[in-house]
Amino acid sequence: MWERYEKQYSPLLNRGMEHALIGEGGKLCLAFAPQNGHTWDFRNFGMVETVRPWIEAGRLRILLVDSIDEETWSDEHGDGRYRIELQERWFHYVLEELLPQYLPWDQKAMATGCSMGGVHAANAFFRRPDRFDTLISLSGLFDASHFFHGYMDDLVYANSPIHFLPNMPADHPWMDMYRQGNIIFCCGQGAWEDEMIGDSRALDGILTAKGVPHWADFWGYDVNHDWPWWKKQLPYFMGHVLG
Repeated sequence: MWERYEKQYSPLLNRGMEHALIGEGGKLCLAFAPQNGHTWDFRNFGMVETVRPWIEAGRLRILLVDSIDEETWSDEHGDGRYRIELQERWFHYVLEELLPQYLPWDQKAMATGCSMGGVHAANAFFRRPDRFDTLISLSGLFDASHFFHGYMDDLVYANSPIHFLPNMPADHPWMDMYRQGNIIFCCGQGAWEDEMIGDSRALDGILTAKGVPHWADFWGYDVNHDWPWWKKQLPYFMGHVLG
């Protein structure tokens, strides 16, 4: 598969940031790494290989996004405001510095990821449905309080769909964008998935109450929070999205 690696300086983050693009044509899909993961994790753990048929057919491009989770979501003993401000700068780096290099403003992308990558993918979709029309979140959490242990401010709220979606007015323009998009979130019911089950059920209820079509899929009690299952889930859902 064709791939290109880049390392560029980010003014927003004041550091070099890596990314890689795999595939030369088709729908752009931002793939976010799992917790504390980096650019190549999504490929090195076999996720890209599972969607090879769509890439080689020129129907899918995967943009591998680097993370700074160690300094933000994972630094649970750090200062809450500092962590979320840095996370917000990373979010704007992705949307304002990285994404426009690969996606014209009149097109929309897909967002995917597993575990913490599913968190990032959901935040990207629900915060910017003007830039994303498809979400495939695997074993993600949608309540930022899991990582901030009671600390809440405007930016934590903005990164927590379970908090901000219930308060979104019915006539907000994003609501129509959600309804026109493809929203898929999935988790297993096996080991290490308890919090993900709870958040997925909560998000399912919120979207149902808002009249937003979506697919909340709960796999079996043998389905653990781990790569072997995510490698089954991604091509399954990609087949439904791209055919």
